[in-house]
Amino acid sequence: MKISKRAQAVPPSATMAVTSRAKELKAQGVDVISFGAGEPDFDTPAYIKEAAIKALKAGRTKYTAAAGIIELRRAIATKLQNENGLKYSPDQIIVNIGAKHSVYEAMQAVLDAGDEVILATPYWVTYPEAVKLAGATPKIIQTDRANSYKITPEQLKEAITEKTAMLLINSPNNPGGFTYTPDELAGLAKALEGTDVIVLSDEIYEKLIYGKTKFVSFASLSDDAYSRTLTVNGFSKAFAMTGWRLGYTAGPVEIIKAMGRLQSHMTQNPVAFAQDAAIAALGKPADEAVENMRIEFERRGKYMAERLNSIKGVNCQEPTGAFYCFPDVSSHYGRNINGSKINGSMDFAKALLEQANVALVPGLPFGCDNNVRLSFACSLEQITKGLDKIEKWLSQ
Repeated sequence: MKISKRAQAVPPSATMAVTSRAKELKAQGVDVISFGAGEPDFDTPAYIKEAAIKALKAGRTKYTAAAGIIELRRAIATKLQNENGLKYSPDQIIVNIGAKHSVYEAMQAVLDAGDEVILATPYWVTYPEAVKLAGATPKIIQTDRANSYKITPEQLKEAITEKTAMLLINSPNNPGGFTYTPDELAGLAKALEGTDVIVLSDEIYEKLIYGKTKFVSFASLSDDAYSRTLTVNGFSKAFAMTGWRLGYTAGPVEIIKAMGRLQSHMTQNPVAFAQDAAIAALGKPADEAVENMRIEFERRGKYMAERLNSIKGVNCQEPTGAFYCFPDVSSHYGRNINGSKINGSMDFAKALLEQANVALVPGLPFGCDNNVRLSFACSLEQITKGLDKIEKWLSQ
């Protein structure tokens, strides 16, 4: 059976692989604690579901404009103006089939063979694959724990060449759980001035920030930043709507129109009745629902980081955004635990799952083999139980 070289080159998602193996073990009756999930454990708020039901009953089941209904694009424009200080007209906005689709489609619209895209570690596993599927090359910039895993303006300047077409920024960050400060982003924006580099700013976790963290959209930093930035966001994380598959992109009208042309051939439009639900999600009831979820995530993240740091040989920064801890566990590499030699994050994750029945995601697919990712999108009871198991396993 012929399979294209393009498809053969795409590896399976590391996060989905861990989740699948954990489900296999659970089906066998094994009590598995899973820290692999990249989705909230909260249900979609009732007011959003009711809007979808109302739309279904009203017959909103037909094709819509490929870029999304005008009412939703206007609602997104209002949201971006009020919350992010970004003025976009509806024709500068396209609604995609999840923010993952936004990233893929933006790259298809911008990149050509021979282009380079700057990615700082740690990066979401989909980014380099989307770059390669567009015919371009990921240019990986290695960050380190000393700088909280953030790229500096100096590193950015040094990485830019005549081949550089795009910089991808993800803040708050998956898998790192960190957030760039406004000053840090301003430094990156300044470093880009005078270049033709497009910025893809993935802001899907913007509402999940903790402590004194302040979120700022990259495009709002300056007129120059605005003119070069594609702002990607969506409904999956903040509104617990992962299965609804709704994301959006805002930016220069020429790129948005190009994405619309691609979308009309790739998927046509986002699901019709789900778009009505998205309009509802952006309404006033969202404030309380999102804040309740954010507060609970903050509590869990603080607890998880404290517990991880109390385990010998584990170093974890307290998360400032998203719902992930990304501890450095490399001091345990070279050990033999219950007959399993731990030579990196892949070995660490595999042995932990098989021996202690705790699922987490290895850091290697994120570009950081010293680390592993734990999601705290699960109950505090599960977090406590899982961390107890990790501590016991590492003490052997």
